[in-house]
Amino acid sequence: MRHDNAIGKNMVGFMVGDTHYAVDILRVREIVNPLCVVSVPHCPTYVVGVADHRGQTIPVVDMHRRFGLQPAPDSRRSKWIIADASGVDVGLAVDSVTSVFGVASSDLRAPPTLAITSAARFIAGVASHEGSLVFLVDLDAIATDEDLAAPLVAALPSGGRE
Repeated sequence: MRHDNAIGKNMVGFMVGDTHYAVDILRVREIVNPLCVVSVPHCPTYVVGVADHRGQTIPVVDMHRRFGLQPAPDSRRSKWIIADASGVDVGLAVDSVTSVFGVASSDLRAPPTLAITSAARFIAGVASHEGSLVFLVDLDAIATDEDLAAPLVAALPSGGRE
């Protein structure tokens, strides 16, 4: 029998709607309560704007929208996971953060082939944790550098022009 301690705590679990997801803990910078967001024109629909986090302007990705779901209102359990997505720190707006847990690479399974939707391309694998399926999010696929850089450039006072 494999215990979490034997493989380490390598995942941060969270909820989007009724579905369990997780990201690699080494990519997570911090978990925070939602901050004030400034809307930026011409962003992809899933980028709700930018926020000032510790002096850094970060794009905020609504994970409901990114997975093609209806946006959900913030609740007391809503959190942002500040994580490295393709070399850019980004805030992932999620319904709640559930736990930190371990998954061995040998326990990862490929996403089901019947679930080929636009949201499926953001899933790196599937694992079981505490009796539930957990979808492991591919942070590099969540947003391309171009998608994330556009709101940052647009948010500059000069509109990105020097």
